[in-house]
Amino acid sequence: MFDLPAYLARVQLPTRVTDDAAGLHRLQRAHRLAIPFENLDVALGRAIAVDSAGVFAKLVTARRGGYCFEHNRLFGDALAALGFVARPLSAQVLLSGTPTPPGTHALSLVTIDRQDWIADAGFGGSYSPPMPLSDGAEASAPDGARFRLEAADGGWALLRDGDPGTTDGRGGGAGWRPQYRFTTAAVDDAAIAAGNRWASTDPASRFVQHRIVSIVLPRGFARLTDRHYRRQVGSEVGEGEITDPRVYRLRLSLMFGIDLTAAEVGALELWPSAP
Repeated sequence: MFDLPAYLARVQLPTRVTDDAAGLHRLQRAHRLAIPFENLDVALGRAIAVDSAGVFAKLVTARRGGYCFEHNRLFGDALAALGFVARPLSAQVLLSGTPTPPGTHALSLVTIDRQDWIADAGFGGSYSPPMPLSDGAEASAPDGARFRLEAADGGWALLRDGDPGTTDGRGGGAGWRPQYRFTTAAVDDAAIAAGNRWASTDPASRFVQHRIVSIVLPRGFARLTDRHYRRQVGSEVGEGEITDPRVYRLRLSLMFGIDLTAAEVGALELWPSAP
């Protein structure tokens, strides 16, 4: 059984949300503000569980973060517990000009009063608000970025136009930039497991190559990619290279709410060993 009170406490919502569009927006926003996006367990050699019990134990009970498959499993379970009609979708990320394989990103399709919406509580690139699934639909995020949905090649593409400082550093530039493409085809647990396996083990995966942490801020975005930290809120920017693992550990805790031991931070292998 899904422990809804524990989840609502984790995302800092004092009460249930309504099972309508306003409630969907409120829930996804709270989720992204409270639970960081991160892949640190990949670097620590730990298997990434994407079943309901495993995801809840990590993201809620242990108060860690996760990447798309973890976030959207938890978010989908919360939607169901709140009375929403929702199911998972898979996508192909288009950032940086080099698409990932199809099926290596997850999001949710939510149906409210016979209108389909997409919701994505696990897109670490930026904050994309829930949007009605309609060609040309647009939405604005609290950081000022705009998002647009376009029908394309039998499926859909999500585009973003906004300050690259409120992203994870990929897909920057003026004008509308593609984020990912997807279809509404049914996705089963085997497909989710296959996408998760590629993301967490394939040498071509960004999550194997880098240690990534990010979190949405009320009007901005903070990210930690390997040893580089950047935080932007409105026009205020702070960034730098972290040269001391003790500072990294402190930043991880204070900004992102992730508490690792000194030994775990050392195991991330972000600093060369002393001679």
